[in-house]
Amino acid sequence: MPTKPAPSTKSSDVHKVARKPRTLLGDNSAAEAAARKSTLTHYESALKLMQAGKYEKAHLAFNAMLATAPHDLADRIRMYISACVAQIDKGSTKFETHEERYDYAISLLNEGHYEDARQHFQEILLKEKTADYAFYGLALLASMTGDTSRCIEHLTEAIRLNAQNRFQARLDSDFDGVAEDPRFTELLYPEA
Repeated sequence: MPTKPAPSTKSSDVHKVARKPRTLLGDNSAAEAAARKSTLTHYESALKLMQAGKYEKAHLAFNAMLATAPHDLADRIRMYISACVAQIDKGSTKFETHEERYDYAISLLNEGHYEDARQHFQEILLKEKTADYAFYGLALLASMTGDTSRCIEHLTEAIRLNAQNRFQARLDSDFDGVAEDPRFTELLYPEA
């Protein structure tokens, strides 16, 4: 009866180390898996807000998670942000408070939607002429778009209505573009 040859025991076979299989996403650690699970939970919550017609809140929620979202979700999150903005721009929803409208306007400002942000700040002022935060938002907008005179005009009014805006503006890096203007310095540091 023929016998099978004994398996080879080459020195290269003896020293092979078992490796984990590679995946397309790389090595997922426990921390990464937990972060992904958390992001998915927030993602689902934002989707529920959107489905309930709460586009402003959904927009804010999607914006908050975009910076830390896994790459495979980031494109979908951007798509939902655009859908929320489109719904809000249609006027299909109402803001419950001026502060919610202000928060939304700031998020538009941060995304570079300057005219949309301006419209929301102005709508706040149409309903509440003494909304210092809306003047502050318009000052931020003017600073970010390089309109120094208008920035100082709006910031002056924001400070007149609420002196705390002076201290807030001193710390706000969005005013860096106008920081060298002597009128800006006089406004923020009148005691100097």
